[in-house]
Amino acid sequence: MDCKSAIIGLGNPGPKYEQTRHNIGFMLVDSLVSMAGERKSMHLERIEESGDYALWRVRFAGAYRLLVKPMTYMNLSGKAVARICGRHGLVPEQLLVVHDELDLPFGRLKLKMGGGNNGHNGLKSIEEHLNTPEFFRLRMGIGRPAVRFADISAWVLEPFANDDAIHLPAILTHAIKGIDILHRRGISFAVQHINGFALETPDKTSAEPA
Repeated sequence: MDCKSAIIGLGNPGPKYEQTRHNIGFMLVDSLVSMAGERKSMHLERIEESGDYALWRVRFAGAYRLLVKPMTYMNLSGKAVARICGRHGLVPEQLLVVHDELDLPFGRLKLKMGGGNNGHNGLKSIEEHLNTPEFFRLRMGIGRPAVRFADISAWVLEPFANDDAIHLPAILTHAIKGIDILHRRGISFAVQHINGFALETPDKTSAEPA
């Protein structure tokens, strides 16, 4: 059964990394898998092919698509992605890579086609293995540490702070809706939806006594 595209969430395998900032791409794929498991119409199927990746086939946004979690660790993500493209006849323009983005505040999302990797090792590996940067990217903001010159490697491998973690379900739901729009209506409508997301903040005035 041919698949129209692949949605690839970047992260690191293993319980140690599950809730870390670097794994927000994995979190999105896990959310889609969970959604599909509850909806028979999405025809979720786990595909056993390689230890280099976790792979599912699902009916989403009007067509069958692959959901992918590379299991090669972030720095070697491209190895898994290239193998999937070869086995399933996909070209880079059919890929959407979901990844964490330091230079976006937490809760901000941006969708684009192509561009630079901004030092992100997962993107860098994919570009090297595919010999092109021309694939869709969904950048999910994690922000930078408040302390200047903090260790970025430590920051991305830390779990989300509790104040941020409570917003993750809403962020992931919005992102998944945006991916649906991308596949059904095109990038212009998807960008408008995804890039317009903003975290809800408590209305302090409503909590004040009358």
